[in-house]
Amino acid sequence: MSFPPFLCFFFFVSFLPLSTPLTSSPYLSPTIFHPNYQKMTQNFKIYAYPPPETLSFDSQVESLFYSSLIHGHFITQNPEEAHLFFIPFSFHSGLSARAAAYVVGNYRTEFIYWNRTLGADHFFLSCSGIVHGADRNVVELKKNSVQVSCFPTTAGLFIPHKDVSLPPLANVHAPVHAPGRKSSSYLGYVKYNWVKESNIKEQLLADPEFEVESEPSDQVTYEERLAGSKFCLFDYGPEISAIGEAMSFGCVPAVITDRPIQDLPLMDLLTWQQIAVFVGSSGGVNEIKRVLGRVVMAEYEDMRESAAVASKHFVWNDTPQPFDAFHMVMYQLWLRRHTIRYAEREWA
Repeated sequence: MSFPPFLCFFFFVSFLPLSTPLTSSPYLSPTIFHPNYQKMTQNFKIYAYPPPETLSFDSQVESLFYSSLIHGHFITQNPEEAHLFFIPFSFHSGLSARAAAYVVGNYRTEFIYWNRTLGADHFFLSCSGIVHGADRNVVELKKNSVQVSCFPTTAGLFIPHKDVSLPPLANVHAPVHAPGRKSSSYLGYVKYNWVKESNIKEQLLADPEFEVESEPSDQVTYEERLAGSKFCLFDYGPEISAIGEAMSFGCVPAVITDRPIQDLPLMDLLTWQQIAVFVGSSGGVNEIKRVLGRVVMAEYEDMRESAAVASKHFVWNDTPQPFDAFHMVMYQLWLRRHTIRYAEREWA
């Protein structure tokens, strides 16, 4: 079986050689992205099934995506012109497989559209994910429908070649990207909860090339720390949600991980090895410094510029703006609009 290039990237993102030539573009396909984006904004149509009486979500970013979708121009009242169908699950405190099966069963009975593709042209929003189940409706939902999840996603409940992760909601964002070379006081910055591994944190604290914020401080602002460091170090975990904030201030993300990361936001759009560094934990801080040092010597300015360009796609707005996070999620869904229409006899 062969996969398109952006799918193959899932399996080796953290093992790419640092000698890969970089350009100032962070995009996988820079020449076709903007024409495709324009087609998406003009033509993409979503039909949303009737929502439950009470609709609530587990996170602010889910609520913001839902509000932007339902009140935006992508929604159509004519399901025959829809490219994709949206299932409005309510996920407050999670959704059981039994409840999901009930909802899907109702939609497949009342509407004709699920059975045409067994859910392959449907998507749903869930940060908590839906556990696996034996019911036919849950099997089809998990196997065929696109799950839009929060980043980082719940382990075991995200399928890389199919699902989409939401760019995390940023608390701060640089208002204007300043071009030119960056003057940095530190090689790396680590916020007090970004790195959990105790040995690495102790080594970072002892190294003068890294600024480690051991606890929240009002002496130097968070924004100044981001702007004053070449790299921002993260473990792969909940704290990596600040990755967009770091990029907007010119702090190139350095992600400490011992396995390939399969759920990075905007994987269909961005060439992540051009905007972030991925390094294992086994070599400790010496290995981290060696890898970051090679980047500084060879390609840091390109990476910083690319990260700053990409950071605009991590911005969420109450009213969606062109090329922001909401539109980039819609763009990834647009790329998934071509579906296989499964035969009903496959389930006979």
